[in-house]
Amino acid sequence: MKGCIGYDCFGAGQHVTQYIYKGETWQTSQEQSKEIFDIFIIIFQLHQIRYFLEESKIIILAKELWSDIENLITENEALCNSTPQCILEIDIESYRNKVNIILKQVCDSITKCFKNSDNKRLTEFLGRNFKKKDMSGLDLSMKLLIATNFDSCIFDGTVFLGADTRDTNFSNADLREAVFLTQGQINSAKGNRNTKLPNHLDYPVTWS
Repeated sequence: MKGCIGYDCFGAGQHVTQYIYKGETWQTSQEQSKEIFDIFIIIFQLHQIRYFLEESKIIILAKELWSDIENLITENEALCNSTPQCILEIDIESYRNKVNIILKQVCDSITKCFKNSDNKRLTEFLGRNFKKKDMSGLDLSMKLLIATNFDSCIFDGTVFLGADTRDTNFSNADLREAVFLTQGQINSAKGNRNTKLPNHLDYPVTWS
């Protein structure tokens, strides 16, 4: 099912069951099921945040931020490895706000290197056709890209942080240098074997 392969918990489920609860699950320990689900929601958010921080740590244009990024990753790991009681008390919004400040600076450091003024004026993408357009350096963070046609487009330095890519058409597109693109986003989109993906992402089984 398309919705199923579009879901990615960033390893949070495995961390909760295997590390925090030592192999117990909501099925084997039903008296703790509510707590386990509550813990999972928090760990899922932390793991998702860490995914973007880890990618930020290898972006050369953001090198001056690497020290701050490393500190946030260390804090993230400590939070994830806390006891269930401590995890439930985490102020996730406070931590997320600190991270968002850094991620915004990372995004700015990338997009300011691209001078395509026509691209920077684009604000609406839902269902639109951009076939064969160079989308490099565009910040698509949190944008609705549902059913947008990006067939044969180039995405060097294009930021996909939190973008909604359900049924986005990436057929024949070059996404090798896209930033903050996740496996879940790719799985939710359309494409083919001519689509060029970053090395850390796999072709979905739905892409023939």
